[in-house]
Formats: sequence, structure tokens, C-alpha cells
Amino acid sequence: MAKIGFIGTGIMGHPMAANLQKAGHSLLLSEHHGKAPADLIAAGAVALASPKEVAQEAEFVIIMVPDTPQVEDVLLRADGVAAGIGKGKIVIDMSSISPTATKAFAAKINEKGAQYLDAPVSGGEVGAKAATLSIMVGGDSQAFERALPLFQSMGKNITLVGGNGDGQTAKVANQIIVALNIQAVAEALLFAAKNGADPAKVREALMGGFASSKILEVHGERMIKGTFDPGFRINLHQKDLNLALSGARELGINLPNTASTQQVFSTCSAIGGANWDHSALIKGLEHMANFSIRENQ
Repeated sequence: MAKIGFIGTGIMGHPMAANLQKAGHSLLLSEHHGKAPADLIAAGAVALASPKEVAQEAEFVIIMVPDTPQVEDVLLRADGVAAGIGKGKIVIDMSSISPTATKAFAAKINEKGAQYLDAPVSGGEVGAKAATLSIMVGGDSQAFERALPLFQSMGKNITLVGGNGDGQTAKVANQIIVALNIQAVAEALLFAAKNGADPAKVREALMGGFASSKILEVHGERMIKGTFDPGFRINLHQKDLNLALSGARELGINLPNTASTQQVFSTCSAIGGANWDHSALIKGLEHMANFSIRENQ
């Protein structure tokens, strides 16, 4: 059983940390940003004042925060992880951030004699709670093997993709596919409803054919019922697509459909939906069409 520092106990991080506890690992939590969750403390987690103190005490340090600037802050602030990390320890960033920045962060941690894994996840809040996340890992193979029991406490499909940054690259690719699938399902249901068909029946019919997908199954139902409480917020998916589009500019390639989906997400944000679940992309399309698949049946 490992002594794990866990920094970032939000929608995703909280259940991930809880699953590590359930597997028998001990947790150290940083309170530099806010109070540690009471249930984790009650189950035996120890709260410390800063990421530096967490890094000094832990064998592994897991970071699960929203974006690149937050990872940089946790790692490199005056009382950050880098100030307390040392030889033989492993930093695991499970946030979804810039692959380019990840390589720079890894280099700084390696300078301290520690190892760095980027290990972003897919599966949303449901997967975090059920410990069924897909985990895409970049880094040293020996560090990966040491960390594998931790990953197995949080996920099911765990893949060492390559070196540092490659896990984040895989996650960006994942987010492109998810976003474009959400837009495809939303456009199909909007087309069907506007044409007079029952979108629920259309979804049911499509689930039995080649158009079937997890997005059609789960998010298609959300679109029809209008249940848009966030599992994964639109503003976070926008962040991930920004990584894709900025990376595409660096690589000199064009991602036209990714850009199109980002514009629909921007429409959602403009009408007050930045914190809606990303399945609410359909509300951006409905806004532009002046037609709701739920209100016009």
C-alpha cells in the first residue's frame, strides 16, 4: 500500500481519491487552495498546509486540477510540489493540459531526481466514481509499472502511450472524438425533430445500427430529456479543444470539424451555458435554429 499525495479533489478528483482510499492506500491532501473534503479526512486522510509538505511526505503525488496554469501553480509555486519532491518519488498529473507544457514540467521534476507521468483520464464523473476510467499515460516504463496499482484502483483501460506528453496528446485526441460525436448526435436529433419525427424514437432506432455509440446512448438521452447537470462541463471541453486547435496551428494542420464544434460550444457559453454538461451542445444548435427538440413535440 502506498502513501499518496492527492492534490485536486473536485468533481473528478474527489471520487478518484476515495477509490484509492478504498483500495487501502493512505492519502495526504493539501489545503493550500481550500479545506480538504471531510469524508476523506474521516476515512483517514491527513491534511497538510501546502503541496511542498505533501511532496515531502508522499511516495506518489497525484495532481487533478482543471488546466495548465493550475498544474504549473501546484508544481512550481514557492511552496509547490517541486520544492518538496525528491529522488525515488513519482509525480502523476492526471489533469488534462497542454502536451508541450507537460514536457517542460516533467523536465523540472526530473531535475529533482523524481519521475513524472502524465496520465489524463476519460470517463467523466461516472467513470471516476465507478473506478472505470480510461487512463492514458506518458512517461518512463518503470515509473508506469510502479504506479500501475494506483491506476488500477481508479480505472480499467490503462495504456502506456509513450513518453512524457504522449498521454496528454492521447487525451486531446480523445476530446476531439468525443466533441465531434456529441455534435453529430445533436445535429441528427435536431434534424429529426424539426422534420416532425419523435427524437426519442429516432434515437431508439439508431441504437440498433451502425450509428450506435456511447454518446448516442448516454448523451442522446440527456439531450432528449434536457438533463444537463454537469458530468463534464462545456467550459472544460472548450479548454481541451483549445489545446487541440493551438496544437494544430503548431503542427501546421487543419482540424475544421473541431473548430466548428468549438464554435457551437462558444454559442452555448454565450447564452449562459459554460457550466452545462457538454451534452448541452444541442442547446447551442437549438438556439441558432430557434427550435427545441423537447418543447416542440
